[in-house]
Amino acid sequence: MVEATNLGEIHVKIISYNLRNNRASGELADLVSRFEADLLCLQEADTSSLADEVGGLHLADSTRRNRLGLALYYRRDRFTSTATRAFELKKSLHDHVMKPAHERLLASRLTDLESGRECIVASFHAAPLTALNSLRREQIRSAHEQLHEMGPGLPTLMVGDFNYPIFKNQLSRRIVASGYDLTLSDNRTYTRYKFFRGHFDLATSIGLQIDNVETLPRGTSDHMPILVTAGFVDQVNEERDQDVA
Repeated sequence: MVEATNLGEIHVKIISYNLRNNRASGELADLVSRFEADLLCLQEADTSSLADEVGGLHLADSTRRNRLGLALYYRRDRFTSTATRAFELKKSLHDHVMKPAHERLLASRLTDLESGRECIVASFHAAPLTALNSLRREQIRSAHEQLHEMGPGLPTLMVGDFNYPIFKNQLSRRIVASGYDLTLSDNRTYTRYKFFRGHFDLATSIGLQIDNVETLPRGTSDHMPILVTAGFVDQVNEERDQDVA
């Protein structure tokens, strides 16, 4: 499990936020402006009423098969979006009975205009706490496979609500074995229930250097947003070589 550390220059800023049934949607423009985000990944957003622009970020796409779903925004003077896809993942009993979410992964293939590099950024929402951790691990594994197929070999970041408050060591071992890194934020992101407090909102990545993951101040959601800062691995290495020289 990778602990969040500050390793130098900030390259890209990504905010991930579970809006709690869209209740926190009114906070988004301020969050993007205040923390100068380049990308915004949402969970539990009302996809029927999403604005095309939020705080200077443009809507790449959102899920469509359920009203409360995922969305992804990007800064058009920093990125171009060449493809966006939504994916279904293995369903929990809660999904079968309540049918809250058909699509639990939304990904965009982006070109960074500053570096010319392509990458994949995804918003993820795992099955709720009524499901087993084993199902959530399967959803994460499957999500990583889908993202690889969307952009084989591309640097990839998946952020969102993993609904995984305990036994993270086992999750970390499996993620690392698959070639990804798991990064926790500097503080807990969910404190609503006494027995289910912890880091619910996480980042998994491959081919990227995660500089920092910060838990942002609480808003009207039961989750706190996280701010991920990252850079391409080869760019970070080049900067270190230049500093040494």
